[in-house]
Amino acid sequence: MVKIGLLSDTHHFIHPGLPRIFQNCDEIWHAGDIGSMQTITALKQIKPLRAVYGNADGHDIRPNFPMVDVFNCEGVKVLLMHIVGYPGKYKKDAQELIQLHQPQLVIAGHSHILKVMYDKVNQTLFMNPGACGQQGFHVKKTVLRFVIDKTQIKDLEVVELAD
Repeated sequence: MVKIGLLSDTHHFIHPGLPRIFQNCDEIWHAGDIGSMQTITALKQIKPLRAVYGNADGHDIRPNFPMVDVFNCEGVKVLLMHIVGYPGKYKKDAQELIQLHQPQLVIAGHSHILKVMYDKVNQTLFMNPGACGQQGFHVKKTVLRFVIDKTQIKDLEVVELAD
């Protein structure tokens, strides 16, 4: 069983509540637009970090993280990518990767819109944690917490971060 803290679109900002929010997690996953190596360092001080770079990430971030990460966590295949779209409206390259890898969990960022939904066509759970940085049009800063237990994705929580 692995407890995951999921965030995206920090854009250089580490909310002061993240250490407390992710204290019971085993890993943090970041879906891109990290912002800076200082952000990476701060997140790694909380928990082990897995991340992809986003379209706003510069040359300091990109050499350290992939654009796409496909991996197994427990018995679940995960596709982590910044610009994905969402079920029924995937970007072409994301749809091709989903068809190629057939993940059980697709994780995206970029939109700054919290969205969790099941994709019946591709038989995958889609998650976008919204955004927890200070840049962008989002009104609420959000992160997700969930558990992967063998082949089950469960105990999903949406956490709104106070301003």
